Amino acid sequence: MAHLLGAESVTLEFPTKKVFDEITIGVNEGDRIGIVGRNGDGKSTLLKLLAKRMQPDDGRITHRNNMTFGLLDQADVIDPGQTIGEAVVGDMPEHEWAGNAKVRDVIGGLLNDLDWQNQVGALSGGQRRRVALAKLLVQDLDVVMLDEPTNHLDIEGVAWLANHLKTRWAANAGGLIVVTHDRWFLDEVCNLTWEVHDGEIEPFEGGYAAYVLQRNERDRSAAASEARRQNLMRKELAWLRRGAPARTSKPKFRMDAAAELIANEPEPRDRVALSKLATARLGKDVLDIENLNYSIDGRELLHDVTWRLGPGDRVGLVGVNGAGKTTLLRLIQGNIDPTAGKIKRGKTVNIATLSQEVRELDEFADERIFSLIAREKSFFVVDKKEVGIGQLVEQLGFTQAQLQTPIRDLSGGQRRRLQFLRLLFGEPNVLILDEPTNDLDTDILAAMEDLLDGWPGTLIVVSHDRYLLERVTDQQFALLGDGSLRHLPGGVDQYLELRKHSLNAKASQAESSRYASAATVGNDQNEDAKTALSGAALRDAQKNLARIERALEKIATDEAKLHQQMAAHDQGDYAGLGEFVKVQNDLNAKRDDLELEWLELSELLGAN
Repeated sequence: MAHLLGAESVTLEFPTKKVFDEITIGVNEGDRIGIVGRNGDGKSTLLKLLAKRMQPDDGRITHRNNMTFGLLDQADVIDPGQTIGEAVVGDMPEHEWAGNAKVRDVIGGLLNDLDWQNQVGALSGGQRRRVALAKLLVQDLDVVMLDEPTNHLDIEGVAWLANHLKTRWAANAGGLIVVTHDRWFLDEVCNLTWEVHDGEIEPFEGGYAAYVLQRNERDRSAAASEARRQNLMRKELAWLRRGAPARTSKPKFRMDAAAELIANEPEPRDRVALSKLATARLGKDVLDIENLNYSIDGRELLHDVTWRLGPGDRVGLVGVNGAGKTTLLRLIQGNIDPTAGKIKRGKTVNIATLSQEVRELDEFADERIFSLIAREKSFFVVDKKEVGIGQLVEQLGFTQAQLQTPIRDLSGGQRRRLQFLRLLFGEPNVLILDEPTNDLDTDILAAMEDLLDGWPGTLIVVSHDRYLLERVTDQQFALLGDGSLRHLPGGVDQYLELRKHSLNAKASQAESSRYASAATVGNDQNEDAKTALSGAALRDAQKNLARIERALEKIATDEAKLHQQMAAHDQGDYAGLGEFVKVQNDLNAKRDDLELEWLELSELLGAN
């Protein structure tokens, strides 16, 4: 493959830190590179160097002659006086950009909820970020560099971006370099991974799963000071190998050594033991929501929602922006009251919430980390073991020197980590995490997941980070924008399929309305002939769809009861536990059959 750009013996030093020490790297045609590393180690700085927005102290940056490139910087600024259309396509005539499939795809994927004539200055920060990303992606470039492109994108947006980039580079010999903490995105898009650490850049073949596998081989021979980090990555590796086997098909290197690493590694979570402990802490009742409605300013956000959570349940909540996710969390916490219906919380429920803004630390702005922690807690229990606060602080990325930092000087990621620790200090039995991955690097995310693996309680996670949802939750639910709460037996993939059908149905209805307004009575029979199903068949299909949805909800209820029975059962009775496992397998098989039938019917009705 032809060389596109690179760095030769590059050194860069800031007043208090040597960022890079004689690094030499290159980007070739077809490379899709993901850059990972701890916050502050130089990932964004590397992109600026490669884009020649910053000059190294020594060495040189090389670009192929006539190479075109673009960089999405976290600080990119667009003229606030421009309209969205002017910012994205400039003065290109409408017939040109409207006739360009790539431009239409980018606009549909990133800006379909925005008015093309709105001024950029009137947009939110997240919307401006999407406009900047769209402006870059509509261009024909040899190399695209993206710094945290998934920030401000929901799960649908992240899935669209991954598919767009894969399709783009399947037919393009250019290069892609992306800095992101979104591990699902890294796996889906990248064929190479660069780890930035200690002034060096270490290359790995494949996406995030491949990186974890190879890093474990590297860490196996590390010094004793790296033992804690190695054990944490082994746990991550165990989940990747057991929980998402499809991901490990991407690495092309030898798998034997990696498999040997986890031969005796237990599952990341002992779900039965944790459920039993959660029941002991919470009792049988945690949260019962029945026939809940919530309206604001004449708009019904939630309609007839019924949701029951038991001790030890770990659920993920997804949905489009504005569908009511944050509202539902506030109702659960009791911050607002429902318009109708009721919410029953167990008597022993102690809820703690990690909010998006982390405003809870504002009142301690002048205090230092160490004094705040020392006043609140001296030890914590993780997985039935007493753990010193110093260990927890270190595990979440705080050095001893940083403990003297005033809270007002903390970065967004540091504030989030500190508040997460404070929540755990209070030993809640219901934990709500609202977009917990913001501003966190992959190592810190793995550490947070490790803590959650041993945490006995009910967990509710709202996140656009698909990897986190699949990693720490056992069931997912969706708010689809129609006021209903939907269980997702098929996980995030099912949610994306539901949204696809919903958007297609809306587009079909809009198109049908346009044609109907111009149609004559004499065309009615022709229009009826185009309908995929007759009236009777349509009603039957709708009834069957409703039947399947009721059956899926019953399976979810039966499964929750089964988990409670397993938690209460004598753990030494292996024969009895084996019977529970058989019942679980039967439920899984029934759910798979029903889900397949549901998708077939949905597709048929969507074509109607």
